[in-house]
Amino acid sequence: MLMNAPATFIQSYIDDLNDALNQLKPGAALTRIQAAWLGTCLTGILLMNSVCWAKFERASLGDCKVAALSWVFRKASIPWDWLLRVSVVLILKRYGITEGVLAFDESDRARSKSTKRIYKVYKQKHKGSGGYVNGQTIVLLLLVTSSITVPVGFFFYMPDPAFRRAMLPHEIPGLLSP
Repeated sequence: MLMNAPATFIQSYIDDLNDALNQLKPGAALTRIQAAWLGTCLTGILLMNSVCWAKFERASLGDCKVAALSWVFRKASIPWDWLLRVSVVLILKRYGITEGVLAFDESDRARSKSTKRIYKVYKQKHKGSGGYVNGQTIVLLLLVTSSITVPVGFFFYMPDPAFRRAMLPHEIPGLLSP
């Protein structure tokens, strides 16, 4: 599979996305380079069924380098929160969706033992072994409609370190005293 330019429907989606971004938040529109990068990433995801910079580089026959792709992702000032909002609004308008239910979905992800540079990692109970692992809890906010389910937000959950466990009724001061 060869990835020279974004697919035409992806390019029109990015153009619509950029117009909507500019309308909702003036000055938040993507630059030409950011729009090209997003087009490359979306086309790569479509073709490779993966988010892997190395696969994108191979599919573009070296035109898109791993270092450049990851640099734009990490360093470019892309308004990610606005991009997600505008994307959801475009999808809802395109398919005429007017009602749905918001639902939360959380999942625990085990990470490596050395987790100094990973965001919101904490010690979790490992269900399989009965021991503990370092991991992240990712919470998705989903819009569930009769035709589709769309992610509309996400965040990383980390419990308050001072609040280790729920207190039993007899441990709460003043609760059971006369």
